[in-house]
Amino acid sequence: MEREKVDDDKKTDPENSLDFSEHFNQLELLETHGHLIPTGTQSLWVGNSDEDEEQDEKTEEWYQLQEKKMEKDPNKLLLWAAEKNRLATVRRLLSARAAHVNARDEDEYTPLHRAAYSGHLGVVRELVARGADVHAVTVDGWTPLHSACKWNNARVASFLLQHDADINAQTQGRLTPLHLAAGNSEGRETLELLLMNRYLRPGLRNSLEETARDIARRTSSYHYLFEIVEGCTNSLPPC
Repeated sequence: MEREKVDDDKKTDPENSLDFSEHFNQLELLETHGHLIPTGTQSLWVGNSDEDEEQDEKTEEWYQLQEKKMEKDPNKLLLWAAEKNRLATVRRLLSARAAHVNARDEDEYTPLHRAAYSGHLGVVRELVARGADVHAVTVDGWTPLHSACKWNNARVASFLLQHDADINAQTQGRLTPLHLAAGNSEGRETLELLLMNRYLRPGLRNSLEETARDIARRTSSYHYLFEIVEGCTNSLPPC
């Protein structure tokens, strides 16, 4: 089972045009000055491990066999299905027992977290429609929006924001979704999305007293995007 895990307090860190509703204002990585520790999560980047490549070649029969092995543990199966983009399985399980929608693993990740960090928008839509908690937090304080923004899953992030996700939520290490997007050298889409949101507070600092822009200067060629929010009028008081 692949899953991101981050110890915010001991930072060693690191599709495709965006579709927004007319009412939505649109606009870490492997290393971020020792900020974030991603391990194991499935990414869309090139250069995946041999194990990832093997997974991509799995047959439908293989997936069905894995599901059969987990049938007696519907919570485990739902978490797995959300991560692996098994939409039909997610629907079947939730139709049988909707309460499973906010199931947790040992690190308090929910099916929505797993679908968000894997970039599975269809599964995310289904989970939210079935009552998934967009504010659920892991043991490290990560929301599903944090998970989506870390891996530049901008479509998922946009959907979550349209469904009341907190754009300024902070983890145990006081990381915001913007901090995570800023640490992603391939995160332009997500940065644009977040920076153009009227409710964003770009000056929030993490536990090392760094803003997202501080991180972007070190890690991303898109640090210039932060100029978009400089001097802009925000509906919220200055941070």
